[in-house]
Amino acid sequence: MTHPAENPESHHHKNFIEIEVEKDFANKESLQGKTIQTRFPPEPNGYLHIGHAKSICLNFGLAKTYGGKCNLRFDDTNPSKESQEYVDSIQRDVRWLGFQWDNLFYASDYFQQLYDWALQLIREGHAYVCDLSAEQMREYRGTLTEPGKNSPYRDRTVDENMDLFFRMKSGEFAEGTRTLRAKIDMGSPNFNLRDPVLYRIMNAHHHRTGNDWCIYPMYDWAHGQSDSIEGITHSICTLEFENHRPLYDWFCKTLRIFHPRQVEFARLNLSYTVMSKRKLLQLVTEKHVEGWDDPRMPTISGYRRRGYTPESIRNFCETIGVARFNGVIDVLVLENAVRDHLNKTASRYMAILDPVKVTLINYPDDQVEELEAVNNPEDPAAGSRKLPFSKTLFIEREDFMENAPSKFFRLKPGGEVRLRYAYIIKCEEVIKDSSGKVIELKCSYDPQTKSGSGPSAERKVKGTIHWVSASTGHCAEVRLYDRLFLSETPEEAPEAKTFLDNINPNSKTVLHAVIEPALAQILPGTRVQFERNGYYCADQIDSKPGAPVFNRIVTLKDTWAKIAAKE
Repeated sequence: MTHPAENPESHHHKNFIEIEVEKDFANKESLQGKTIQTRFPPEPNGYLHIGHAKSICLNFGLAKTYGGKCNLRFDDTNPSKESQEYVDSIQRDVRWLGFQWDNLFYASDYFQQLYDWALQLIREGHAYVCDLSAEQMREYRGTLTEPGKNSPYRDRTVDENMDLFFRMKSGEFAEGTRTLRAKIDMGSPNFNLRDPVLYRIMNAHHHRTGNDWCIYPMYDWAHGQSDSIEGITHSICTLEFENHRPLYDWFCKTLRIFHPRQVEFARLNLSYTVMSKRKLLQLVTEKHVEGWDDPRMPTISGYRRRGYTPESIRNFCETIGVARFNGVIDVLVLENAVRDHLNKTASRYMAILDPVKVTLINYPDDQVEELEAVNNPEDPAAGSRKLPFSKTLFIEREDFMENAPSKFFRLKPGGEVRLRYAYIIKCEEVIKDSSGKVIELKCSYDPQTKSGSGPSAERKVKGTIHWVSASTGHCAEVRLYDRLFLSETPEEAPEAKTFLDNINPNSKTVLHAVIEPALAQILPGTRVQFERNGYYCADQIDSKPGAPVFNRIVTLKDTWAKIAAKE
């Protein structure tokens, strides 16, 4: 195995965690002869979100960089909120992001060992059974300026504590009546060291262990010891666990077991986004969205269904780097990451989202031409396709303006515009319905201006627009997804009573578009660019053979910047 200090990739700009890892392996006797061992330890109480993607990339990336291993471990210690559905979704998301764990573990694998270690703490006088209720425990805990008070049950004998803990395990006591607590320091300035709870009674069915247990370990008790059992060298956590590190260290030291090093980094906070699993669950259960994989959700499954690529999310995580202090990343950075990737990989197609009929008055009635269209100008290997052209077409409504300003270079009465891959046309007549809405444009075309047909095709006009032939076009449902929240900080916006008050009422718009025939045949999950419009993905669930449903992944440019500029 490659030693960290000799890593061939070490020429790249190292983040502070990599620097610390290399120092540890160079200086710590306990790590001599070892290779790095990391883990990604999600609780299976919800779907992973974009913040987890950063942790996944970091933990798996460290293992890869330094020739070590990374485990996937489920922190399944709270059965009332966990399920196999979440376990399955997390594994699917990690694989989709491009990573494969070396070992798959569960905290529940260690329930017996954790219980045995709890008995060790009791025997050595470091833990006791407490009868205080949750409310009483809060009262005894103290404040930021006042120390806590010892529980009246803190001085029970070892034999009494052993007896009560056995009886807790056997199911003799009701939920909430007793806990097992570590005996540390109720006067500590760090609240986490004020006799933390190790076990609580919970009569809940566990998705793996069934009804074998009715006491379950708290996160702080299970986490560090699980790391130790697995030989984790570096326990990479987000900053909210920095104040928990003294407790993590106390448990390992007191039990005299292998002691991993905990290192904290800044969690990912994204503008216009809510990251709390509890709030994401609320969005789902209250039906503000259509499920965990709703394309507006910041879940990995939501991004996958919307059409984001795993490469773009990994590139995003690499771009933002690893920081020591919390901050908010502009969601535009993520949107630009997927734009950059899809610009290189997505084939271009024609789709008209708000169609207006165009009739070419001097084009032969029954003629259909097959024009040559480039699939991706960024990728010559993508080739080309045939594009049917006929007398009747559809163009975007916004590409015509009856009373156009001087700098409007698209179609207008008496004006000329080039049709992409085709001819220059001139608007001769505007047809409206009884309400005054434009329903048809009668245009002439110049047969000498066919794209790619020679010098005569080079006559210049200032505008080029896209189109779809009416005779061969297909109807398709198109879902325009936008940011789910109107505020950059949905949870903190002063005008909102709750984060739900900041939901964007226009975060989803459904249109019925006209698409070119080649688009109608693409497979679910295929990502494409609608020319001059944006990047789209054929929905992986609702698309049917010959009838795709398209989700907008992202616009071609940042439309929110324009909105902000106007304000």
